[in-house]
Amino acid sequence: MLSKQDQLTELVRELESQNHVFSADPLLITEKLKDEQGTPIQKLHWRASRIDANGSLAGTLGKIDARIKGIIIIMSVIWCVSGFLGLFTLLQANVVNFFYVLVCLLGFHTLMLLAWLVLTLVNQGKQSPSIITSFISPSQLIRGKDDVTQASVRLYERQLQHTGMRWYVGRFSHQLWLATLTGMLFAIIFLLIVRQYTFSWESTLLSNETLVTLTQWLGWLPSKVGFSVPDASAVAQSRLVSEPMPLNIARQWASLLVGSLLMYGIVPRAMAWAVCAWLFAHNKMRLDLKLPYYQKIIDFWQRDVVDADDFNEQVKPVAPKAKVSQGKKLVALLEYPYHDDNWYQFSAGHNIEDFGIVDGREDIQRLLDYLDNHDVQVLLGIHTRALPDRGVLRKLDKIASHAKQGLVVQLLADENLLKLNQDNPEQLTDEQREQQNQQQLRYNQWQKALAERQIGLVSV
Repeated sequence: MLSKQDQLTELVRELESQNHVFSADPLLITEKLKDEQGTPIQKLHWRASRIDANGSLAGTLGKIDARIKGIIIIMSVIWCVSGFLGLFTLLQANVVNFFYVLVCLLGFHTLMLLAWLVLTLVNQGKQSPSIITSFISPSQLIRGKDDVTQASVRLYERQLQHTGMRWYVGRFSHQLWLATLTGMLFAIIFLLIVRQYTFSWESTLLSNETLVTLTQWLGWLPSKVGFSVPDASAVAQSRLVSEPMPLNIARQWASLLVGSLLMYGIVPRAMAWAVCAWLFAHNKMRLDLKLPYYQKIIDFWQRDVVDADDFNEQVKPVAPKAKVSQGKKLVALLEYPYHDDNWYQFSAGHNIEDFGIVDGREDIQRLLDYLDNHDVQVLLGIHTRALPDRGVLRKLDKIASHAKQGLVVQLLADENLLKLNQDNPEQLTDEQREQQNQQQLRYNQWQKALAERQIGLVSV
């Protein structure tokens, strides 16, 4: 799910799109934040916190989050108690069949763990949102017809549809299994303390030698961490036993039972839980700063306003003219797609390697690995909608540092604005002119960023 700050920021966006009346004026707060130092995401978090001056939005989100966590804790306790009671009932007799009890403990659990592993490998990248929403529905956790409650419910429902939630579901499932196995472990330890058991085994098809081998295989892993394993003599003496057995043999079987539950039940399930927890954190949902709502706010913060009385004309920084090499070139788009698949042909020609869109960390790493092993010049296409913020400029610096024949940039204008300028430049609406002004502002910002880094700009 989103972090708490991201959730509050998204909730403000949701409510502001519905003309909700906040406890503080969003426009005034946005104006004040213009002069404060910080990254765009930090300032968006500050903005949301100040708009929620009375804490009502954060309170509603916290209420839903607390109830979700409460349900998970209650279900875990119920599963733990059910595991304890189930095993308590199973071990009522003083003489118990060891392998029958072991199959009851770990048989179904092992099958389910293997099934989860197979489904995880087969359904990579796929998500079944209905699984989690069938257990936890935000609309059932909090009732209310007001705008804040309804928007909060929609926000949580969107988060439950995120692809990373498959790991949340997995973590939740493993947590319930761990609770069940822990309840069984408590029951075994309690019963072994207060009662004396005789462990036996019986089989129509398997001989003593076969059961000795099977017991040694089963006890190999528990023995590595200090649990006792019955030897050949103890296995042979335990066949079809109906009377109390020597205490030392009973303790060996009891130790193997506890060790098997730990090493073949709890430890693998805990490892699966840890994997799901790590993958969920790694694939966590984040704010989409490419949304027009956030773009407009960030544009406002980055726009330089100069008082006419104090104006001193300064020469605007201009990126150096790009020198395109004659050798092989690699072309790529940074973050945004572009309508023209052949955008690079005018400047790069035909001796190129098209790398597609470079956006996430995996794309960047794949590009850097390629550049480390190939002597090429990089032509990077950047849509003028892209913000030259710290994250984007950090990607640009990494690419420039690995490009052996240098890096050049081509700025790509918006298709709709290009068409308007060609068809009817004199009949633009105020909104269209504002879009043109924003594009020109973004172009100047990129000019400044490229000039500071001495990265050449391709003129088209």
